[in-house]
Amino acid sequence: MRAQSRTPILSYRIRRWVLTRLQDALLLGLLGLILFPIFWMVVTSLKTNEEIVTSVTILPHTWRFQNYVDLWDQVNFGLYFRNSLLVCSITTAVVTLFATFAGYALARFRFPGADTFGMAVLATQLIPGILFLLPLYQIFVQIKRHLGMPLIGSNLGAIVLYIGFYIPLSLWILRGFFANIPKDLEEAALVDGCSQFCAFWRIALPLAAPGIVATAIYVFLTAWDELLFAWVLNVKTIPVGIRLYVGQYVNRFDLMMAASVVVTIPVLIMFFLMQKQMISGLTAGAVKE
Repeated sequence: MRAQSRTPILSYRIRRWVLTRLQDALLLGLLGLILFPIFWMVVTSLKTNEEIVTSVTILPHTWRFQNYVDLWDQVNFGLYFRNSLLVCSITTAVVTLFATFAGYALARFRFPGADTFGMAVLATQLIPGILFLLPLYQIFVQIKRHLGMPLIGSNLGAIVLYIGFYIPLSLWILRGFFANIPKDLEEAALVDGCSQFCAFWRIALPLAAPGIVATAIYVFLTAWDELLFAWVLNVKTIPVGIRLYVGQYVNRFDLMMAASVVVTIPVLIMFFLMQKQMISGLTAGAVKE
């Protein structure tokens, strides 16, 4: 009887062990699929251009670290790197600041046309961005002609353009985060003598910090990777600089991969520095009932 009673238990444990191992193998396979392009980019950046074109091996025959030196000289990559940092940093700061206040206002205050305005903001994301390319270019030309403000070929033009593009969705995202924060917390602060701004600053803003950080990362990464408008407006950002390694007669795939590795580093640093804010709960620090 004891042997028979142990058989189902052993069978259950074996099935559970097999299922766990299959899940681990599946996760490892997915992790490999995700990491392999990054691995390929790194090892390709250490090959010569001739080896990239002719060889089929994964690892380079000769590890060429000189590619990371040459990429700064071929198209003045340092200029493109600095421009991207400047444009993306200012865009992220302005968009996050504006979207935070506007998102809180839409989530907390009721005024005529609030719902219509919110839906109109969301509806702007249904229009393909490429449709704005020619009108915006013509508008920038007219601004240069009549006001003397150079928006084409300057960082200012890219900043203005990206701010206008990324505010609507960022506003809508933060509106949802603020709407999920219990109003009772702010009402309790108002009863204790806080002003509306004080309640926002001390209660709502810290609780919405994960959403604000996530929105800022979204804006930064989207602006960091944007190529079409930067190329048309002749703005010297990183995607434009990487594109220059591919020419009509010569394709420098080695320098392109090295540049791709370099531009990935700021993104990784951002994630490492802000991962705590991203994974923290929305109601961290809320009172317990």
